[in-house]
Amino acid sequence: MGEKVFYVTTPIYYPSDRLHIGHALTTTMADTLARYKRMRGYDVYFLTGSDEHGQKIQRKAREAGLAPKAYVDRIVATFKELWRRLDISYDDFIRTTEERHKRVVQELFRRIYEKGDIYKSQYEGWYCTPCETFWTERQLKDGNCPDCGRPVELVKEESYFFRMSKYADQLLKYIEEHPEFIQPPSRRNEMINFIKGGLEDLCISRTTFDWGIPVPIDPKHVIYVWFDALTNYISALGYGTEDDSLFKRYWPAVVHLVGKDIVRFHTVIWPTILMAAGIDPPRKVFGHGWLLVEGGKMSKSKGNVVDPMVLIDRYGSDAIRYFLLREMPYGGDGYYSEEALIQRFNSDLANDYGNLLSRTVAMIEKFCAGVIPPPSGEEEELDWELKKLAAKTPAEVEEALENFEFARALSSIWQLIGRANKYIEETAPWALARDPEKRSRLNTVLYNLAEAIRQATVLCSPFMPGVPPRVWEQLGIKDVVHIHTWDSLKTWGGIPAGRRVKRGAPLFPRIELEKEDSEGGETLQVEARKEEVGEVTIEEFSRLQLKVAEVIAAEKVPQTDKLLKLEVDLGGERRTVVAGLARHYQPEELVGKKVVLVANLKPAKLRGIVSQGMVLAAVDGDNLSLIIPERNINPGAQVR
Repeated sequence: MGEKVFYVTTPIYYPSDRLHIGHALTTTMADTLARYKRMRGYDVYFLTGSDEHGQKIQRKAREAGLAPKAYVDRIVATFKELWRRLDISYDDFIRTTEERHKRVVQELFRRIYEKGDIYKSQYEGWYCTPCETFWTERQLKDGNCPDCGRPVELVKEESYFFRMSKYADQLLKYIEEHPEFIQPPSRRNEMINFIKGGLEDLCISRTTFDWGIPVPIDPKHVIYVWFDALTNYISALGYGTEDDSLFKRYWPAVVHLVGKDIVRFHTVIWPTILMAAGIDPPRKVFGHGWLLVEGGKMSKSKGNVVDPMVLIDRYGSDAIRYFLLREMPYGGDGYYSEEALIQRFNSDLANDYGNLLSRTVAMIEKFCAGVIPPPSGEEEELDWELKKLAAKTPAEVEEALENFEFARALSSIWQLIGRANKYIEETAPWALARDPEKRSRLNTVLYNLAEAIRQATVLCSPFMPGVPPRVWEQLGIKDVVHIHTWDSLKTWGGIPAGRRVKRGAPLFPRIELEKEDSEGGETLQVEARKEEVGEVTIEEFSRLQLKVAEVIAAEKVPQTDKLLKLEVDLGGERRTVVAGLARHYQPEELVGKKVVLVANLKPAKLRGIVSQGMVLAAVDGDNLSLIIPERNINPGAQVR
């Protein structure tokens, strides 16, 4: 197995109903990593699929008047259609009802049984059908499932058990020796504590229903869901079969992407099964947070499920992909609302990225007869600043993606896009065009803008795969494929001068909101206004106490679209401030920044949080920028 091998998986989703936007999040993450690694020259294998056995499916099918296979066939078709609409580039789609999967599950069972690590006994315990999970009496919460809160059933039956307890020490040792195995670190710590609390042997077969894979040595038993479902990651590779070339090629160079609620199954049950079979555990498991909506985690019973198909119809797959990846903090929960999606669409995609492309192409058409000019004349400091940022951005994106920090990767790309927009205002090409003696300077500016767009678009390719072809068309470089690659980012100046641009439809047409958000937020917005503003005296102004504050922690306020809770240092004094910045800044972007605070504002309670001050920001339409000291200055310094 070479170093440049990358195997990425999603959970195999349960076809009891259509998928929601939370499922789309995990799969979009996996697809972005797969596309990125392919661009970097890796040998990539990307697996997704469906987990089709179990008591819940059998009951659902019976209620629908269908055989279980006919029931799941219909729903699995909707999975594949969603992935097609969302531009998911999977290499394989595994179904647990396929013969290739059944054979491997039975072979894995047989090998572990022959080793003596599977035995038959009587099971009595509490079972949650929706979660397909057994619980002990002490694990129940108010008599219900501790995961989903729904009622459990007392189950008494003969079962086969896997000696999971036997592998507790070996698993702990593996986690300690491979700190990268469970990510983020908070999940690793949870799992270590769980294992140290004691592992029990695992029930892996059932006799009270028959919708499953028969136990090879005892056909009246069917193999219970987790031993069945988790095996998909190696059954798709042909483990234990005559053609196991894919298994030898890709295992264990795998990253399992899962929601935080199933981290335990992937980092405790799965590796111990593999250890018992003499197979190396997976290289990494990343447990991301949930995408929350009003009412908390999405569930059909709560009536808060968001259909991604509807959103794709309204906004396009690229916008949905961008929003999902941009809104998820590393390891934490993200928050979804359609209004937040529209705000992100208008601010980042329409105003920043789309407008940069349309302005640049329009100026090349107007000032250069539609042909990208060659850069000429001496370069200025502004040019070097743009190039310097472009040169370091790929490394920042690479580091972020290697650590599953999708929001940080996009934030780095948008810093380049934002710098290019600022470059337009600083260089004022329209003014240069009026002066014949500055023609060479105009050519350099317009070339640099086209090149900055090219580099930003290459960087966006794994995240929004539908966008680059449209940008290449407008820049006239559709056929210059070698400058669409990740390697092309190593050198500034990839675009060949003389290419003819062609203005097209806006990348992301701005969406007009029907009403303004009425949610409060303690952010002072400084805007240029047409109406006259009443004068204030110096005495009135001097009543405001403005101080420099350093942000030492930041997080989203739950169930709000635009509020962030900031912890700031005012030179030895620590305060909490609630600010309406969430649509413009990710929490992690703000940590370490120096801001200006109205320090003597009367405290106010917002969403149950006492806010002790107001952060100053400037607003121009949908653009917002914090007021930040130009030079390094200590927290607590007076602003005069």
